[in-house]
Amino acid sequence: MISAKDTFYLMLRDRIAALNPARTMGLRGVIRPGVLVEENELVTADIVPNVFRLRWTALQINVQSTLSLATMTCEIRYTTDGDAGNGGMDRGRLLAQMDAELSSALRATPHHIVKTNYATGFGVAPIAMATHVFWSDVAFSPTVVAEERLE
Repeated sequence: MISAKDTFYLMLRDRIAALNPARTMGLRGVIRPGVLVEENELVTADIVPNVFRLRWTALQINVQSTLSLATMTCEIRYTTDGDAGNGGMDRGRLLAQMDAELSSALRATPHHIVKTNYATGFGVAPIAMATHVFWSDVAFSPTVVAEERLE
């Protein structure tokens, strides 16, 4: 499962970076694209705004066919406080921009990518596997208002 998670994360990270190169975050002294996988990061008290946070929430395995088919659910959360220069009054626009980026990234074709093993060890190139990772279109939840923040 880890190869599927890594492959999906890297696909989404690269597509978001191509759509909006300015969507970055600083984490542990490194500036990188604004997409992270919660289970791969250290626990912090603060939720990083303006960043896409991936969380794997469900796993189902169908063994009825010749090859097992694993289906995972990826919850993608993001928040914004708005731009400080605008007094946060643009938070709705910024949330809509993030909605559009996520939708564009996941609706772009193809809707699949070759699954790759990135856990090959230091100095060893990732290995393409004989299977693919597929995803469906994004399904949005209602916006949540938490004080000055939109999620």
